[in-house]
Amino acid sequence: MFITQFLNNECIIADMEASSKEEVLEILARHASSLLSKDDLAKPQVNATEVLNVLKEREQLGSTGIGGGVAIPHGKIKGIERLFVLFARSLKGVPFDALDQKAVYAIFLLLAPEATSTAYLKILARISRLLKDKAVYNALLKAKDAKELMEVIKNADKALPLSI
Repeated sequence: MFITQFLNNECIIADMEASSKEEVLEILARHASSLLSKDDLAKPQVNATEVLNVLKEREQLGSTGIGGGVAIPHGKIKGIERLFVLFARSLKGVPFDALDQKAVYAIFLLLAPEATSTAYLKILARISRLLKDKAVYNALLKAKDAKELMEVIKNADKALPLSI
C-alpha cells in the first residue's frame, strides 16, 4: 500500500501560513473537509469541526509532532469510506509542541474510517519512515510548488519497501 494511493495534487498545501499548532489543525481540518465533500468520500458529509475535534482529541493524548521538523496529525472519522492523506508544508515553520520542541515544516494529515486498523497503521508507519529520510525531508523543503512536492513524495514512496 502506497501513500500516493490516497494523495493527489489537491491534497497538497505547498505554503501553509500558520503561526500555531491550533491554526495548523484548523487549516488541515478545513482543507480535508472540503476535499472529502468534493470527492464524495464521506457519507454523510464530514464537516471541518468534526475533523478538528478528532485531531484535537488525538493531540490531547500526546503531540503528533514527532520531531525533526515533522508532524503527523491523525485520527479516525466516522463516515469516511477510505484512508485520506493530505500534505502541508510550512516554509517558516510552526511551533507544534513537537517531541524535540523544534518548529514543524512538513505535516502529513492522515484520516481513516472508524473500522480501519491495519491499513491505517501501515500508512502511518510508511509516512513516518518516509519523513525520517533526511534527503526526502530536504527535498520537500526545497520543492518549488505542489506539483514538485507530489513528485518528491511519489518517488520516495515508490522507493520504500512495501512491507512498511
